[in-house]
Amino acid sequence: MADSIRPEPIDPAAVLWSAAVADRVDRPLLLVLHGYGSHEGDLFSLAPHLPLEPTIAALRAPLPVGQGWSWFPIGVPGDPVGDALDAAAAGILDWLDALPEQPTSIGLLGFSQGGAMTLQLMRHAPERFAFAVQLSGFIASSTHPGDARLAELRPPVFWGRGTLDPVIPEAAVVRTQAWLPGHSTLTEGIYEGLGHSISQAELGEIVTFLRAQYPAPAA
Repeated sequence: MADSIRPEPIDPAAVLWSAAVADRVDRPLLLVLHGYGSHEGDLFSLAPHLPLEPTIAALRAPLPVGQGWSWFPIGVPGDPVGDALDAAAAGILDWLDALPEQPTSIGLLGFSQGGAMTLQLMRHAPERFAFAVQLSGFIASSTHPGDARLAELRPPVFWGRGTLDPVIPEAAVVRTQAWLPGHSTLTEGIYEGLGHSISQAELGEIVTFLRAQYPAPAA
């Protein structure tokens, strides 16, 4: 990341947590990142369906847009400016660094812009994130120094998308299809007739993927 990039700060007061401070100690963290024009409460509604092992933290994106928030300006749909992505990723990393209790591991779950952020965060800190759930999102076309390390680590990534998504351009889908197999251990879910949303079938596969990331401790 260039020295000139100024992080877009996360508002700690806007974070939704699934557990009180005392109950976050010595637990993994699942970081939840909403889509464009939405808010921290959107994907947090999935919490009752998700595994109980991690603490869930839903962040609010830093840039106001309409009645909601965004991680970066849209610009060319499906191909945001790299500096804007880097600024958003840097803000999230700064927020993580400032946590009073560091989690035992960090997983990522994001939708649309939030999905793009999960992959950009992995590029910035390949060793820091255990896995990503990337829903109806994409990888940016800008390259990143962390790509080489991701190609070595191949972290688990679930990529879910609908065949009738009118928001993510085909070029972004093709780019992501080309990038993910070489930089992750990929689980891909393609949902016939689904638009820019999450279906019940997809949610079931997300939960299956997440449970595999939190194996039961040995007896």
